[in-house]
Amino acid sequence: MDFELKTLSLAGAAGEKCDALVVLVGESFKVGKDVLSKLAGDALKARDLEPKPGKLLHAYRSEGVAAGRVILAGAGDGSGKRVHAAVQAAVATLRTTGVKRLVVCLPPDAKDDAVRAAVAATAETSYVYVATKSKPEGRVLQKVTIAVADKARHRVAFHAARSAAEGIEYARELGNLPPNHATPTRLGEEARRLAKAHGFQCEVLGPKEIAKAGMGSFLAVAQGSEQPPRFIVLRYQGAAAGTAPLVLVGKGITFDSGGISIKPSQDMDEMKFDMGGAASVLGAFRALGDLRPALNVVGLIPSCENMPDGRSVKPGDIVTSMSGQTIEILNTDAEGRLILCDALTYAERFNPMAVIDIATLTGACVVALGGVRSGLFASDDELAQGLLAAGDAALDPCWRMPLDEEYADGLKSNFADVANVAGRAGGAVNAAKFLQRFAGKYPWAHLDIAGTAWKGGAAKGSTGRPVGLLVQFMLDRQGRAAAKPRRTAARRK
Repeated sequence: MDFELKTLSLAGAAGEKCDALVVLVGESFKVGKDVLSKLAGDALKARDLEPKPGKLLHAYRSEGVAAGRVILAGAGDGSGKRVHAAVQAAVATLRTTGVKRLVVCLPPDAKDDAVRAAVAATAETSYVYVATKSKPEGRVLQKVTIAVADKARHRVAFHAARSAAEGIEYARELGNLPPNHATPTRLGEEARRLAKAHGFQCEVLGPKEIAKAGMGSFLAVAQGSEQPPRFIVLRYQGAAAGTAPLVLVGKGITFDSGGISIKPSQDMDEMKFDMGGAASVLGAFRALGDLRPALNVVGLIPSCENMPDGRSVKPGDIVTSMSGQTIEILNTDAEGRLILCDALTYAERFNPMAVIDIATLTGACVVALGGVRSGLFASDDELAQGLLAAGDAALDPCWRMPLDEEYADGLKSNFADVANVAGRAGGAVNAAKFLQRFAGKYPWAHLDIAGTAWKGGAAKGSTGRPVGLLVQFMLDRQGRAAAKPRRTAARRK
């Protein structure tokens, strides 16, 4: 989709050649002399429109307005969150109308967060998946103009929002692909294409290279599938070569049957979304290619299927991770942590300033937080605060969860250094405590996106989260990572 930022008053917007106009009407709306201001003012006076987010009033062929359709949308206090809700509601009503050119008029006192929200909401709501349909009816909306009082004031925020929207959409598209299309091999090919298009370094390891690196835990999950595993390494250099990089680790289980500990058949098709972490890392790199922040970033994606087979890992098997720690696999459906732990060890070689892993890891996190906030676990307070702030700014929020040492007690094993599961209580925390064992040599955070990476039911599909959070975090972090030696121990909560 083509987004444009334009300096445009309501008087100017009335003459703008487009198919539809969305005019945001907030609590501080002031009636002017132009036709659109009068239209909104009359609607407010008659109480046909309320300035609450989600409240809409449609007008058709209004005199003095070039656009065929006008939507007055309540925007509350004009904050990013309220603007997002208003634009989302308005654009949703246009999905089947054939509108190709849209102008969204923000209030004259709009801040950067409102601009970011308007772009995000428009892209999110107008997205249509067509990749595997025989008669695709794709997105109709082609060009969107975000009208503001002074585009120079919002140029940086707009550019970031547009790039993030492209990354989010890319992640959604990968997540929505069926598992016979989005294989580990396909993810490797996507990474290579991204690298070629944007000048990244890319390396894709196959089974022999993965085995040579000593990733026994990762290979244990992969051994039950006919699809060969891939370990993807993407590198973006936006700062000096000696600057410690940020490392993003994405769980890439392209289909999760549960393995020998097989899942129930109901809704098992949604396990194609179990590569949401991998998709979000690729989406973040898609945005990096456009934004080019002053930051070094490494992306690591361990990718495979988790399938039941005569060769599959069994409950009770013990495997040796890349770190040398042995793991007793009590439940083969707790496979995400088994591939991530080797990636976390691999990350040490980059002497990172911080490592963030992103994974659709536990149903327990869905129970705890639902689909609103991602679960955040962190060994470093500064890193946690940065992610929380980035999530709030990007309207892609997370919530910090505990990492008390007592939660690790259930992971003790009589036969190995650690078990891969504990009891049901505190399942999301237990999983994070497992990962923390392999992330002690750098500041580390874990985002459990099991509740936020996709939606079920009638709205079934990938959300692209938490690409928005990651992009905002990287923009906030750029320039702050001075060259420094690796930390030998992260601060723990």
